[in-house]
Amino acid sequence: MLVRWQPFQEMEEVRRQFDRLFREFAPLDQETAKGGWIPASELRDDGDYLTLRLTLPEIEAKDLDIQVTKDSISVAGERHVERKEESEKGYYWSEMSYGKFHRVFALPVAIEHEQVKAEYTNGILTLTLPKANEVKAFKVNVTGELPAAS
Repeated sequence: MLVRWQPFQEMEEVRRQFDRLFREFAPLDQETAKGGWIPASELRDDGDYLTLRLTLPEIEAKDLDIQVTKDSISVAGERHVERKEESEKGYYWSEMSYGKFHRVFALPVAIEHEQVKAEYTNGILTLTLPKANEVKAFKVNVTGELPAAS
């Protein structure tokens, strides 16, 4: 079997991979660029659905804003500062991150965005994302006859 080489298709795939890489590692918005923080996350394929988990300790559920489309998830929120000043008496150092965050995740497959479920327990936000039914190709039968020969 002879397979035709399509260089532009391969270049398009490389471009998509670079776009995805830069979306994941570039500053996500102005708040993050100004010293916000980025919560750790993981995305897992569980068959009929995807599971997205984020570590969000010390954040109240009311401070989370989740927006969903068929191919992306946006999670934003804020971890409030517990002390008034960095130099507050008693601290030698602090590696804790406070302030606003905003993450946008491009999903590898389409989801049923109206059926997404969110659960927030012990500082872990878990989103269950049902996969969209794939559009299946089907065969179309053609009816008709050849025109009569003259």
